[in-house]
Amino acid sequence: MANYVLLYSGGSAGTSPAEREKIMGAWGAWFGKLGDKIVDAGNPFSEHAKNVSNGAVHDGAVGNPPATGYSILKADSLNAAAELAKGCPVLQSGGKITVYEITPAM
Repeated sequence: MANYVLLYSGGSAGTSPAEREKIMGAWGAWFGKLGDKIVDAGNPFSEHAKNVSNGAVHDGAVGNPPATGYSILKADSLNAAAELAKGCPVLQSGGKITVYEITPAM
């Protein structure tokens, strides 16, 4: 099995305490279904970011929309990881997921 990063873009954490509680419950249920496939449940990113290119530092994230969080899962293949990602709650609030295989350092 290899490790895969699920990079989240967009989505919403909810605007009211009740919505946030519902969304957190959906995340907990999804992680419960994944079980031992979770390497790192991850975290959301803050909206504060800097980007660096050509030796210069600029305000803001690279990409539009910017990344909003991540999780790391283990799976048998990139396709299997993408299938696992289909159940992610970020998709229910309009978010998108890019799945990357983590290449081990040599």
